[in-house]
Amino acid sequence: MCGIVGIVSKSPVNQLLYDGLTVLQHRGQDAAGIVTADGRTFHMHKDKGLVRDVFRTRDMRGLTGNMGIAHCRYPTAGSAASAAESQPFYVNSPFGIVLGHNGNLVNTAELQRELFQDDLRHVNTNSDSEVLLNVLAHELTQSARGQRLDPDAIFTAVAGVHRRARGAYAIVAMIAGYGLLAFRDPHGIRPLIIGKHESGEDGGGVEFMVASESVALDTLNFEIMRDVAPGEAILIDTSGNFFSRQCAENPTLNPCIFEYVYLARPDSVIDGISVYETRALMGRSLAEKIKREHPDIEIDVVIPIPDTSRPSAVEVAQVLGVKYREGFIKNRYIGRTFIMPGQEERKKSVRQKLNAMAIEFKGKNVLLVDDSIVRGTTSKEIVQMARDCGANKVYFASAAPPVRFPNVYGIDMPSRSELIAANRDAGQIAEAIGADAVFYQDLSDLIADVRACNPHITRFDASCFDGDYVTGGVSAEYLAGIEANRTEGETAGQNERHALHANQLDLGFSTVD
Repeated sequence: MCGIVGIVSKSPVNQLLYDGLTVLQHRGQDAAGIVTADGRTFHMHKDKGLVRDVFRTRDMRGLTGNMGIAHCRYPTAGSAASAAESQPFYVNSPFGIVLGHNGNLVNTAELQRELFQDDLRHVNTNSDSEVLLNVLAHELTQSARGQRLDPDAIFTAVAGVHRRARGAYAIVAMIAGYGLLAFRDPHGIRPLIIGKHESGEDGGGVEFMVASESVALDTLNFEIMRDVAPGEAILIDTSGNFFSRQCAENPTLNPCIFEYVYLARPDSVIDGISVYETRALMGRSLAEKIKREHPDIEIDVVIPIPDTSRPSAVEVAQVLGVKYREGFIKNRYIGRTFIMPGQEERKKSVRQKLNAMAIEFKGKNVLLVDDSIVRGTTSKEIVQMARDCGANKVYFASAAPPVRFPNVYGIDMPSRSELIAANRDAGQIAEAIGADAVFYQDLSDLIADVRACNPHITRFDASCFDGDYVTGGVSAEYLAGIEANRTEGETAGQNERHALHANQLDLGFSTVD
């Protein structure tokens, strides 16, 4: 997962892009980048690290112009924290293009071969985002055929990208001298939303912004227009004219359900669905299941694992009729364990990040609520912390179903060997993490809870729960390749990423393991 922002303004855009990235920092903490356009000239600054560390005053002064895109990066399977893979990416032919991408392709290797052998284009990194950039550049060359670009040619090029690329992608790009382009894959897996603002600058006019989550628009005072539709492309030219077109054949909306479980900020609304409301409904469904299947269980207190699980935990406590208490205090200056590269580093960081208050555990039957259980490493450490504080019984509840399958669309959980639920039932998982019992949400209930906020959505990408990959093209051989690349990538990048993550600021979301 990554965070992307694109803005066409009536005034210098550098501060707006920076502020938008800080709001989306939870979507990527490894690297950040901004590119602005001043006429036909691009100005770029990007590097590894958090937004606040990558950009200094001298960097911001060089980012001139009223149009720009920005990206904060979270690497996926097998990729190291390399400055070369920081985004946005740039290519100078045709026209000059910069691009930032949220998601992950599942046919990257095939596209790399096509680019080299057929399109005669060179890709310099292992990033699928650079592959997407070059596919777009080639399609623009084909659609323009030596002529000046117009909206029709640009939308034709996006249609060509949709025909060739398979996977999840939400894109912001700029074409030098033409404008800002944004588009979403034909399955609508990764989020993208657009808003506008009436400017008082230079006689006024409409400014536009696209971003991964609505909270970025809210913070920058842009009025939400709508979510970008699956397969749709948005173009805002250098004069501020707005164009849109559906560029895919048979698009369908299949948003990633894990966005609502964990990835997105609770104050965001994605595809018409409130993330906060969804998490509250998840808590109610989970509590009803516990009451129905374990009517005799004695629970004295419900305690959330900070922070993403709080809305669910509050509802669990209310439905079960027991106390809700805060039992863990979070150190917000330790990086998120979910994106730590190795198990040992992940394990070591848990107690640095969370401190248990013994008064809330001693002699009590405690129900810990988290948004999900992925690898089980953090869950095991947290259960042990509760026992060390004198808890009588420790139960663990997941507001999401068991994560049994790799996610190939941009979330760093690609290897089945790392997933604690891949080949275990709830009893075996409880034994593995040291809990007296583990309770999981049902997938049918999770889908119903998310759909309750927008009944028009009929299908979600829930592949990490059910193994059904909506784009197709995900074979056993593909998954084996991802696992091999992941092992190699983590070994190569572990020492470098350790230094980076040791100093990262946690922005107050979950301790998903």
